[in-house]
Parts: sequence; C-alpha cells; structure tokens
Amino acid sequence: MRSTRRTLTAAIATACALATVTACGGGSGSSSSGSSSTYTFWDPYPQFDASSDWGKRVTACGTEAGVKVKRTAYDTTDLGNKALLAAQQGNAPDVMLVDNPVVSTLVEAGILTRTSDLGLDTAAIQKNIIGAGTLDNAAYGIPIGANTLALYYNKKVLSAAHVDPAGIKDWPSLTAALKKIKASGKKGITFSAINTEEGSFQFLPWFWGAGGDLTRLDSPKGVAALTLWKQWVDAGYAPKDVLNNTQTTSWQEFATGDYAFGENGTWQLANAEKAGFPYGIVNIPAQNGGSAPVPTGGEFVTVPVQKDTGRYDTTKKIVGCLTSAENLLASDTTLTYVAPTAAVQAQQVKANAKLKPWVAAVAAARGRTSGGLGTKYPTISQPMWTAVQAALSGSKSPAAALSDAQTAASKG
Repeated sequence: MRSTRRTLTAAIATACALATVTACGGGSGSSSSGSSSTYTFWDPYPQFDASSDWGKRVTACGTEAGVKVKRTAYDTTDLGNKALLAAQQGNAPDVMLVDNPVVSTLVEAGILTRTSDLGLDTAAIQKNIIGAGTLDNAAYGIPIGANTLALYYNKKVLSAAHVDPAGIKDWPSLTAALKKIKASGKKGITFSAINTEEGSFQFLPWFWGAGGDLTRLDSPKGVAALTLWKQWVDAGYAPKDVLNNTQTTSWQEFATGDYAFGENGTWQLANAEKAGFPYGIVNIPAQNGGSAPVPTGGEFVTVPVQKDTGRYDTTKKIVGCLTSAENLLASDTTLTYVAPTAAVQAQQVKANAKLKPWVAAVAAARGRTSGGLGTKYPTISQPMWTAVQAALSGSKSPAAALSDAQTAASKG
C-alpha cells in the first residue's frame, strides 16, 4: 500500500467535493476485522435490502466462496468517503462497489488493488466502460455494469399535444415541443439539477451536447447549455423543483403521467413498465442536431488493499461470482444495467428488446473522468453543479455562474 496519511487526507478532501453536507462526518460504518469466514461487502444500493434479488445475489456469492458476506449499503457519495476513512483507520471492506468517477480518487489514495494482481481478466470489457477504472494502463476494478441517460416520453401526452417524438432532433425542436405541451395543459420535462453529483450527471449531456469542455466551464458553449435549462424553468416547461430533484424524485414526477419527458437512466426501465402509461425513449439531442454525448454511469467492483493478503483468494471468488461472463447476465438483470461486455449485451437484448437503444447509448457514452481528468473531475463537478443551482434559482446569470465555477475549478 503506497498511500501516506497525507495522501489519504487529500483524497478525502477531493471525495468530499462530491459529497452531501453530512457525508464526510463520522467514521467507518463497518469493519473487515473479526472472523476470517466473514467478508465485508459495501455497495451503493440502499434501495435493496437483504430480501431483494440483489441482496440474495451477494449472499449467494459468499456461500459459493465458502464464507459469510456481511453487506452494508450506503448512498453513493457517502460510500466513497467512508471508504477513504476506513482505509485511513485500517479497516477497509474486502469488496466494495463504487461509482466509477470515485475509482481514480481511491487509486490515488493507494487503497485499491490492481485487477491484474488478483488474476482477474478484463479483456472482454468495452474500453469506454473499463476506462473509468483504468489509470496508467492498469485496471483497478471490474464494472458490474453500465448505465446512461436518455429522455423517456409519455406517448399519451405527446399525442394529445400533437408532438411527434421522431421530430425531436435538436434543442429548438425540443423546446418547440415543450411549448406545445404546455399549451395543451400538460407539463413539459423533469430532470435532476440537485447540488450533488446527480445534478452534474444530468447536466453533462446538455453541456457536452453544446460542445462544452470540462476544463473550460465558462465557455460560450457551456453557457448555452445552462441558458437552455434556465429558459425552460423560467418558461414553466420544467418545474422549479428540479433544484431539489434527485434522479429518483424526478422519476416519480414523470411517473405521475403529467409530464411529457423525463431525463433518466437505464435503471428506470423496470419502473417504466409499471408506470401505467405507454412510454418511449429518445436520445438526448445535441444543440445543433444528432445525439448528445452522455456520461457513463455505473459502479466498479473493487478490492481494497488488505493487511492480511491471505484474504484475497476468497475475495477473488466473490468478485468472480458477480462479474464472470457466466454470471454478469444475472447481476445486470437484477440491477437493470447494461452489461459491460458485448457478448452479455447480446443476451440481454435477446431477452428484452427494449434494451437495444440503451446498449447503443452505453457504447457511445463518455466517462466523466476521461480525457485525462482523473481525480480533477470532482473539483470541476462541484463548481459546475453549484453554477447550475445559482442560475436556475436566479441568484446569478448563467454566464456569471459558470465564470465563478471556472474560477473555483481552477483552484481545485
């Protein structure tokens, strides 16, 4: 383990840039100490309890490895911070699923093992997906699956407003559709603009769709994207509560049946089937036409460094159970994720044709830490979501908000 206390402290500060107000308080919520037949497992899925398909899957992988798995679930940003603190205290979990942008921060802190050191093969995984967990040509985890964003739409709402979803090709055509939908008495579009990584994740397709560059937040292209969202809120095409919407609460708004569009992810497919109205999916349009680049979402199964290296053999069995070619289909079906390998994706589409556009979207998605950003991304993302909040609330103009964001990011 190459990290020093100083490195860990700096990494914790970096991770806290992505955290909620309370995420950086307190110590570890679990320990890998104790019986050698009990292995600790952390994931960011608090929505799944022990009786869920996911909870049962984790337990079964422990049984297959001949051990008991003690699973603890945290919110996404909370988990990354607790991981750094646990490593500092010497009680990191045996296995940990973390949001893909967090991997580079944990690697910089020196608390993750290379997959090659564990003898785990990542050759079949799509390059844009494994890239988020690769530093200096070494992978530090295996993606459990991937997800990304698109626009769900309510067919009934669009039909009543005489809007053809096939005609939505760029920002002007989408805005014109929202205007017609509002005039018909329905609501336009809902998304998440909350002051967390979820807000940045949802803003990125529009930012990138305008040609924005994360190293220049205040460019005219970035300002154009934020101005679009601001215009929608001001015109009543999007609700003011997008400022507080998580991706979950945004989905709940769309599921009421009152909204024409909802920006959301692959993971909502199962909920879409239960929504009670016919729906469709279109790619998020770029400003001047075509599909906007969308961010790669999803988690990596990682193995924190352990003082007792004898634990790795069993840990490898647990990781393999979740991520092997034979088991990925079951894992990703449970999570409603797109698999990270072409072979398993083909199986998914064969079983559920509605996944086909999502497989294409994931293949073209862009990593948030790509382009050499790595651990710089959190110090850019927080100022960006802060700018979105300032502009949509009306406290600053989009240009002023992004100018301040760029100043803050430059100091990060």
